[in-house]
Amino acid sequence: MKVKEWFEKNRFKASSFSNIKRLVELKKKNKETISLVIPTLNEEATIGKIVSVLKENLMEKHPLLDEILVIDSGSTDRTLEIAKEAGADVYSAADILKRYGDWKGKGENLWKALYVAKGSIIAWVDADIKNIHPRFVYGCVGPLLTQKKLKYVKPFYKRPIKVGDKLEPLGGGRVTELLVRPLFNQYFPRLSGFIQPLSGEGAARRSALELIPYFTGYGVETAMLIDMQKKFGLKSMAQVDLFRRVHRNQSLASLSKMAFAILGVFAKRANTLGKLIQVGSIRKKYRIITTNKEGEYFLKELKIADRQRPPIITLPEYRRKFKKEPKWLNMESQPLKKKSK
Repeated sequence: MKVKEWFEKNRFKASSFSNIKRLVELKKKNKETISLVIPTLNEEATIGKIVSVLKENLMEKHPLLDEILVIDSGSTDRTLEIAKEAGADVYSAADILKRYGDWKGKGENLWKALYVAKGSIIAWVDADIKNIHPRFVYGCVGPLLTQKKLKYVKPFYKRPIKVGDKLEPLGGGRVTELLVRPLFNQYFPRLSGFIQPLSGEGAARRSALELIPYFTGYGVETAMLIDMQKKFGLKSMAQVDLFRRVHRNQSLASLSKMAFAILGVFAKRANTLGKLIQVGSIRKKYRIITTNKEGEYFLKELKIADRQRPPIITLPEYRRKFKKEPKWLNMESQPLKKKSK
């Protein structure tokens, strides 16, 4: 399937799946179960509403979701308490698969969620969405329930950003437009049709997610797109219009650090697939320019590097729990280990 053809055929609108009752019927007919995962870190301002809205509409009113799980990276505010009060099943990432250690980051939370989640379909949403609506979930799982050939669904939306006193409707997605889209067009052109490659939401079949590795931090979305396309082909992927997303916009300094982490992940993937020749090791130290109150400039050095978790099906605990023993599996693959603090 060519990119232009894919862009037209595998692009959906969330409104096409707004008949949640019909989705529940398809879920039962296909014998699917659906888990929603929300990775968190200090999101007390928004997590309560997100869990409440989705639980009320997609579990109580319509039983589309079988569970809502919050996987936390070590919040120091009331995120976990609020999420639990709202009705989510709450986990600390550090307590899941403890013998493999704990790396902080969204990718780590999503990887470990595969072990505690029960669903045959896994959906996920970010915890900072201010305009939460059930479409953020049914829009992503809808294509999977109606199109058996699909394995992975990525959303897109308009992302307004506040510039001064004005709200720019298309101002978000700065890292996407300045870094990821040019890189995809140059090195992975089959992924160039994704409108929001870094969108934080999505849904996929467990049978696909368990076969790919996960980077632990900012680079998880970039690597997931590359790995899904490489392993299953573009025709197994789709994108869906969720209309509009309002969330906490990050500073340029934060986006710069995010871009550096994504670039490191991209370089690793591109090297592995023979797309890019990286001379020497991929840099992990990142220098940023900061100023103090007096306006003096300082050079600050940070260590930024996503670690890679292996496909979770390589873990014996996972295979025992979900009764999976693929004969072709290379049992020599070992997960990254780190002692928990």
